[in-house]
Amino acid sequence: MTENLGWALDRAVAVAADRLAVVDGDRRLTYAELGRRVAAMGTGLHGLGVKRGDVVGVLSLNSLTHLECWLGIPRHGAILNDLNYRLSPAELSFVVDDCDTAVLIVDDAHLPVGRAILESSRSLRHLICMGSGAAPGDTIAYEDLVAGDVEPSPVVDGGDLAGIFYTGGTTGRPKGVMLTHDNLVANAKHTIIALGHVSSDRYLHAAPMFHLADGSQTYALTWVGGTHVIVPAFDAATVLETIEREGVTRTVLVPTMINMVVHHPTAHAYDLSSLRQILYGASPMPEKLQRTAMELIPSCDWVQGYGMTETSPMVTAMSAEDHRRGMMGDEPYASRLRSAGTPIVGVQAEIRRPDGALADVGEIGEIWIRGPNIMAGYWNRPEETAAALPGDGWFRSGDMAFSDKDAYLYIVDRAKDMIISGGENVYSTEVENVIYEHPAVIEAAVIGVPDEKWGERIHAVVVISAGATVDQDELIDHCRQRIARFKAPRSVEFRLDPLPKSGSGKILKRDLREPYWESEHRRVH
Repeated sequence: MTENLGWALDRAVAVAADRLAVVDGDRRLTYAELGRRVAAMGTGLHGLGVKRGDVVGVLSLNSLTHLECWLGIPRHGAILNDLNYRLSPAELSFVVDDCDTAVLIVDDAHLPVGRAILESSRSLRHLICMGSGAAPGDTIAYEDLVAGDVEPSPVVDGGDLAGIFYTGGTTGRPKGVMLTHDNLVANAKHTIIALGHVSSDRYLHAAPMFHLADGSQTYALTWVGGTHVIVPAFDAATVLETIEREGVTRTVLVPTMINMVVHHPTAHAYDLSSLRQILYGASPMPEKLQRTAMELIPSCDWVQGYGMTETSPMVTAMSAEDHRRGMMGDEPYASRLRSAGTPIVGVQAEIRRPDGALADVGEIGEIWIRGPNIMAGYWNRPEETAAALPGDGWFRSGDMAFSDKDAYLYIVDRAKDMIISGGENVYSTEVENVIYEHPAVIEAAVIGVPDEKWGERIHAVVVISAGATVDQDELIDHCRQRIARFKAPRSVEFRLDPLPKSGSGKILKRDLREPYWESEHRRVH
């Protein structure tokens, strides 16, 4: 028998039964109460015919019930498919059917979308409503599940799939990253070691729970018996109020969120002294923002994390000490503020040349990663799985970087044409496919360009056919009707001449990017 994710809640119930487990608005639950609800939820799913290995989807804002899905679905042998509610209905329907999702759990805000998915889906059998009131007649009430009887949990092995987490696809379709119990257990342990979670922590779920960066913290915090403090979605004023009211000690934010918090007009009116640590990711923080944030919350440690869904997610971390000394101007720490830190305990990360050989210090190559946190593969994507997992436990990240003599990683570009805007992953090919659907467009390339607010802004370079007319607003609206708003371009550049191409006819995106990035220290934000 190997460890599974159920061990985290089992330990918390055993050692901290009467400790406060969850704060969600006016609702407060102890670990004993949380454990009972999670156990009943598993029994209720079993009563609906959900068996070991079935996929259960969740489409919801942050909430107590959403947290219970993270703790309960894998615990009872099912597979969690936590859906990004920012996707379009067509994208959500694809994700649901791609992995044969059997049951979908939705909150009130997403009930209409859930109904539409159920109507069109070939795999869904049940729609469960986790809303606050009585469940509509065409749904099953979530509260009825968690109030029911409790049966023993099934035997779950560490190698069993715990979740399928969808990322943007390089071919225009999302792909499901398969993470096992072993993967997420390893990440929880690595996170506790790297970040130092303790039982007195009060962690604020401010980033969306469907993001693995936030969701993965769930297991680490639960394992040590800390308190989950939940807000439905990120809002700078709500975050500030909640930190003060609940004595929040740690959270995870992307730099875009941090920027909104520290520049909120009433930020200085709140007592934020309880904060001990903020983990940020998706991109480094500009030095000006770092200084502003550290001045606003001087008692808080700042840690940068680098990772991805395929690595469960943490790979490297830049410590609070690195941040402090770097901001004081001490070298080499000042220069290292541009890095993503060093590999965390339990994970290997190397820079390799195209032939797989180790790169020299300072030489740019691809980041290869190995550890018990590496995914099992992509759902029903054998070719992409084989390319990403070449053997001997290594994962090819597609991120280009170099390292210094002390193994600090400096990310400089992305080999997969992925753009990270406001913490969201966007693949340029997916956006280009939609732009090409417009009848006026004959050529299109989508790139990420520097943006103070979003880190990277999605920018389209377009050539239209002779005699055709289309403006920026029309093309952006065309995209927003077909894909999630965060994937649509925020700016469009129209050109008369064909886009630059290589000898093989591929558009040279590096030439399009260069004018925007030539003054930047690194080629991603």
